[in-house]
Amino acid sequence: MSLMIQYENLKTLNRSFEEKLREKFNLFLAKGWYVLGEEVSLFEEEFAGYHQEKYVVGVANGLDALILSLKCCKFSPGDEVIVPSNTYIATILSILHCGLTPVLVEPDPATYNIDPAKISAAVTDKTVAIMVVHLYGQCCEMDPIMEIATKHGLKVIEDCAQAHGAKYKNKLAGTFGDFGAFSFYPTKNLGALGDAGAVICKSEADYQQIRQLRNYGSEKKYHNSVVGYNSRLDELQASFLRIKLPYLDDINNHKRALAEIYFKELKDDFIKPRIHPDFHHVYHIFNILHPKRDELKQYLLDHGIATEIHYPVAPQNQAALKDHLTKFDYPISTNIHQSTLSLPCSFAHTKEDIHQVVKVLNKFNV
Repeated sequence: MSLMIQYENLKTLNRSFEEKLREKFNLFLAKGWYVLGEEVSLFEEEFAGYHQEKYVVGVANGLDALILSLKCCKFSPGDEVIVPSNTYIATILSILHCGLTPVLVEPDPATYNIDPAKISAAVTDKTVAIMVVHLYGQCCEMDPIMEIATKHGLKVIEDCAQAHGAKYKNKLAGTFGDFGAFSFYPTKNLGALGDAGAVICKSEADYQQIRQLRNYGSEKKYHNSVVGYNSRLDELQASFLRIKLPYLDDINNHKRALAEIYFKELKDDFIKPRIHPDFHHVYHIFNILHPKRDELKQYLLDHGIATEIHYPVAPQNQAALKDHLTKFDYPISTNIHQSTLSLPCSFAHTKEDIHQVVKVLNKFNV
């Protein structure tokens, strides 16, 4: 059967912005300023304004946003960073690239986010930070996490790659900890047309440090005060993000409306995300759990519906990480990785699309 409903269609997703994107590109081409220009500065200001924060630094991608946040903290080699056991590998890679030790903590099976009740037991005299991941579009339970961080004097870095506009108790993701690291990969709720990222900083000192780190360690051209990187937000991508930022809440509300159809119409044979009034979920990913996940995925594909798995391989089973993670069992993470399935829930989808997905899903022979 030919594919009727794709998991994501970036061409369709960006169609409503196409005229403005073309206009911006033409202006960019005519201006002849391609790196760290006005568009980057304006996007940083506008993204900071959206979050009611003062300091934002545009960087090349989400991984660099995490790395530069950690580098800014000047931790010592071998220091430990607590991180969820079911995160995407980029989160853990950022810790390793900084010469630090990732300590995996299991998620709450109801939210898929790191379980605050399990964090304290993972704290040692080498622990220096907690790197939370607001997975799938839902914030972590930040009050108890911040209490633990304060008690032990730990830095908090938020991986907000999937949580643009998500809130916990009416406070936006990226505004709780010392740093909020964002990816604007094209499929994100606020997506560029290529790689892009940003860091929210809480202090002017950190803001200035990351500005240097992203640009070869330079504050003044050809004068390098620290060992830096080449991790600059592209001027063109910044201009595209400026077009889409005013529509972020509309994009999120559209995805929330699609999610509501799943909640109302999808049978309870499928474990759906938990809803709680403290959390404003933006459904970057709408996932379900099912013990016959692979069979279900093929069934949907046979009926013209594409899905994804976020993520099929747990971090502790990744070949790249086999020599870097302490050998413990992570049964909650393992179960999630073996049973999670991401359903179509994009700004490119219509309500009719989701009704069709539900119709097909509800006929799956468990």
